[in-house]
Amino acid sequence: MLRVRWLGRTAYRDAHALQRALFARSSDDHLLLLEHPHVYTLGVRADRSNVLVDPASVGAEVVEVDRGGDVTYHGPGQLVGYPILTVPGVRGGGMADTAAYVHGVEQLVIDTLTALGLADVGRLREYPGVWVAPGSDRPRKIAAIGVRLSRGRSMHGFAINVAPDMGMFDHIVPCGISDKEVTSLAAEGIDVDMRTVVDTLVPLAVERWGHGPGSWERADVVWRERPEDLAPFSRGEAAPEAAAAETSVRLRGRLAEAGVTQAVSLRERKPEWMRAKVTPSPGYNRLRSTMRELDLVTVCEEAGCPNIYECWSDGTATFMINGERCTRACGFCLVDTRKPAPPDPDEPERVADAVARMGLDYAVVTTVARDDLDDGGAGQFAATIAAIRRRRPGTTIEVLISDCKGDPASLATIFDAGPDVLNHNVETVPRLQRVARPSASYARSLAVLSRAKDAGLTTKSGLVLGMGETTEEVHATLADLAAIGVDVVTAGQYLRPTAAHLPVARWWAPEELDDLAAVGRQLGLAHVEAAPLTRSSHHAKVAAAAAGLQVAPQRTG
Repeated sequence: MLRVRWLGRTAYRDAHALQRALFARSSDDHLLLLEHPHVYTLGVRADRSNVLVDPASVGAEVVEVDRGGDVTYHGPGQLVGYPILTVPGVRGGGMADTAAYVHGVEQLVIDTLTALGLADVGRLREYPGVWVAPGSDRPRKIAAIGVRLSRGRSMHGFAINVAPDMGMFDHIVPCGISDKEVTSLAAEGIDVDMRTVVDTLVPLAVERWGHGPGSWERADVVWRERPEDLAPFSRGEAAPEAAAAETSVRLRGRLAEAGVTQAVSLRERKPEWMRAKVTPSPGYNRLRSTMRELDLVTVCEEAGCPNIYECWSDGTATFMINGERCTRACGFCLVDTRKPAPPDPDEPERVADAVARMGLDYAVVTTVARDDLDDGGAGQFAATIAAIRRRRPGTTIEVLISDCKGDPASLATIFDAGPDVLNHNVETVPRLQRVARPSASYARSLAVLSRAKDAGLTTKSGLVLGMGETTEEVHATLADLAAIGVDVVTAGQYLRPTAAHLPVARWWAPEELDDLAAVGRQLGLAHVEAAPLTRSSHHAKVAAAAAGLQVAPQRTG
């Protein structure tokens, strides 16, 4: 399959982590299309003196990358494409193979620009990339090409200047070429938006790199992005008290833009399979008493999990650290979004105390998002893991983490603490990311999971279904998770917490979820836990064992 993804605005470091994972672990071909925030990238033979200013002074970062070429610029208004392909006929990535592949990438860009109405576009001898008026006395570069070819697979790719801030090129010697101009479609009088460029390029890419009818698919994150979609803390601002009355208004607008028009009435009775049994037991009451005594928070209670009686009766709970207030406002989640208190330094020891008192062989620790903290709450995770290891060394530890804004150092803090399972949820399909969790990013979540896999951890992710996704979109998301090496995926039906949250678009029947699990296994996922009431931590111990972890046998009674 050729899997085409429009990922929207994506940090360079996240796109690179995702590329590396697809390059190393996937047998499918992929074409990632996106825009970057302002960044200057340096190829392996780049001359740093070609960066003429301090990048921070112009709102950019500089990154050294494993591709050819010198320094180039990426930023908003520029379409970046990363083909991760198995390249036919490549003997090992030598110069001849690389030149032939680069020629093909250039031709894709040339064909795209020609189709968009740009005349006199082609190659300039001795200079890679795509040029306007290459045979004139004033050739102008409109697209940069920089690739890596190794073991018959490709990474990196092309960058087409659609309508970027051309002043950003004045701060570098673009591609190390000091005597040639850089241009854009907008500067050449071609007024097109990014979506038109992508929609023009994709069929040409499928024709060039596809494998026949039915052998490719495409998934896009929603095209419209607005800063006000983000929670205030995600914007680096102080947050007012939650305004629930406004939430449903904003969500209705986002749903319409995502093409979701259907909704289950609040008055409609849930299907029989969605009714969890309320059966308090001595085990439930004992665990609840322990939580209250130690002043601990569980996501089971805060998120209104329907499995709370089953799990607590079995002596299993998901501890929620970093407090009980989240700095994001996801459209499906019940957790409190008011201003959080500082992390409690005693919290890790209290969690470890509860694990020891309950004799847990398998402990799950999750968190609220803490965009107000420099490390996103990563230090509290590391401290909690260490405390559990001291108190009960044999306990298997699963952590369900936020994305820590994609910060590699913060994520490494968690990875280096050595959890047995690293869980991070993508939550929904690309098209519904802005609707469900506007302060997060599909590409960033895939990058978090990719980095965790690189760190040698068993990885896990989850989907909440019934918010307007199609079956085909879920299959594509499962394929993405399998492609980066995720081991376990959970999938369960969304339940609307309040009228101010996202509506339920439809109910997934149990047999549909059975089919979904089968598709996931066919794609290469070690275990898919899919049922109407499945949540991220439901049957976590069983899922971990299915993924190959050595865990204590499941208790009975």
